[in-house]
Amino acid sequence: MDFHPAERSSTYLCNELKFTTQGKLPTPSDWENCVPLNLVDTMTGLPPLQSTEVRLGWSKDYLHIRFTCQDPYVVSNFTERDQPLYEEDVVEIFIDEKGDGRSYMELEISPNNVIFDALIQNDDGQGSKLKVDVTWHLEGLQTEVEADNHGNRVYCIHIPSDNFNSPLTSGLCWRFNMYRIDENEQGEREYQAWQPTGAINFHVPSKFGLLRFA
Repeated sequence: MDFHPAERSSTYLCNELKFTTQGKLPTPSDWENCVPLNLVDTMTGLPPLQSTEVRLGWSKDYLHIRFTCQDPYVVSNFTERDQPLYEEDVVEIFIDEKGDGRSYMELEISPNNVIFDALIQNDDGQGSKLKVDVTWHLEGLQTEVEADNHGNRVYCIHIPSDNFNSPLTSGLCWRFNMYRIDENEQGEREYQAWQPTGAINFHVPSKFGLLRFA
C-alpha cells in the first residue's frame, strides 16, 4: 500500500496507566499498554531512514513518554542544561495546553540525557518571531536514556503533573507535537515529526496534533 501523509491520524489517545507494581513509573509491561506511533520525515511525511517509535501514557502524578530511536551513530557533545541541543541529535516534545498556538512548552532530551526546557512565545505562529524563556524549568522532571541490545536508544521521560495548568484526567485534550533530529556519519541531518510541518521548522503550531487523555 502506498504511503499517504494525509492518512495519518492527528489525534493520539493517551491511556491511563494502571501500574503493575507499587511504583509511580512505568515498567516495560506498562509501556505495552500505550499506543505506539511512528515519526515521519517532517518535510515529506514519508518514513525516515532511522525509525522512531513513541508511546505516551498518563497517571495522576505524571505524563509518561518513551521514545525508541534506531540510532547506530550518535552526535551528542553538549553537557549543560539549556544548551542548544537542537544543533545535534535530540528528541523534542512541544505541549500547547491553551491550544492557541502562541505559547507552549518545549522539552528536548539529548542522547546523553542532557535537558533543554523552555517556554515559547510564538507571535506569528511560524517561528520567525520566537521568544524563548530558558529560565523556566519543569519541576521534578525525570528522564533516563539507555542503549538497548537492538541498536536503539530509549528515552524515558516523566513530567510531573504539577507542571500543568490542570490535573491530569480523562477527557483532557492538548495540542502537541513530537520531533527528532538525527545526524548520520556523513554529517547529513534527518528531521522527523509526528505531525509533519512541511518544512525544516518544528515551530509551526498550526500543524500540531491533539493529545487526548483516555
